[in-house]
Amino acid sequence: MTPACRAQDGPVPDSAPLYAALGDSISIDDYAGGPGRGGASLLFRNRDDDFPDWRGRDLVGRDPTTGFALLATDGATTRTLLQVQLPRLRALPRRPTLVTLTVGGNDLLSAYGDTAAAREVVAGVGAAVDTALAVIAGLLAPDGRVVVGTVYDPSDGTGDAARLGLPPWPDAVALIGELNRALREAAARHGAAVADVAATFSGHGLDVGDPTRPEARPAQRDLWFCRLIEPNAWGAGGVREAFWTALHAEATR
Repeated sequence: MTPACRAQDGPVPDSAPLYAALGDSISIDDYAGGPGRGGASLLFRNRDDDFPDWRGRDLVGRDPTTGFALLATDGATTRTLLQVQLPRLRALPRRPTLVTLTVGGNDLLSAYGDTAAAREVVAGVGAAVDTALAVIAGLLAPDGRVVVGTVYDPSDGTGDAARLGLPPWPDAVALIGELNRALREAAARHGAAVADVAATFSGHGLDVGDPTRPEARPAQRDLWFCRLIEPNAWGAGGVREAFWTALHAEATR
């Protein structure tokens, strides 16, 4: 677990903003090239060398006293969220002003190829996210915000399992859609914003290259996946973009 950190040295007031990122590898740094390079980290502090167009568009740009707790973990499921990450959120030194959540993809993968089981998993994800969002609401600072991310499809809607090195599953694309509906509905029930990670990533998988490639920083910047289901460095920028867009849309309502 990455502990809460400060945007700058020196005392931080109790009222300073705190951003906590929950969920799975969509939010972590590991596959994007290391600390500070994942989607949640970029939302906190942009990497101006990699993303010069995003200079100043980050949370520390809005308030340099903002802190960050990266609680998302590789391979996390909704069980991990409820049993491990929420207790860590509760133990943070101050209430978060922003929480992002990316979860559900690993739950669905656990039922890969079995449509009936996958539909049960989708229902379970919706219920678990309902539970989690209720808990998060009780831990937020006043006027705190929550953003729930959707789950992307490395096949870019083709369902071409053979090119992804997977067994065939004709219902895979539809099940990802059902999962994302469940995530949207849970977010709506709790007043959370939705970061449309799925739409942001569309066209950055099989449409442009090989999502199974292992490189974190490929020369091909429009390929956003690595190791099939992970966001590479450029995909991390897409995750950040989806989070930022959701926050901006909420702020301008």
